[in-house]
Amino acid sequence: MNLELLIFYFILPILTISMLLVFIRLFKGPSIIDKVIALDLLVIIGIAAFSSYAILFNNSMILDISLILALIAFLSTVAFTYLYEKRKKQKFKTNC
Repeated sequence: MNLELLIFYFILPILTISMLLVFIRLFKGPSIIDKVIALDLLVIIGIAAFSSYAILFNNSMILDISLILALIAFLSTVAFTYLYEKRKKQKFKTNC
């Protein structure tokens, strides 16, 4: 089977279905942590979709977009973790 056909008929539909499921978790998530994890997973699926698109149409410029998106997602996850831990420490200090 050709790689382009595999991407077009198998990988991209699976990525689309997984995006829809993650959107459900993003809007339905009971806590803020669940929503942040769902958003991070959504970015990862987007990176996979961009990379598949780059392979499908033989366009290396799209891979640069995937790389930038991965860096922004990593930095936002680190920033959220820092703020969450800072808030948790403040709650602990006020309770003691």
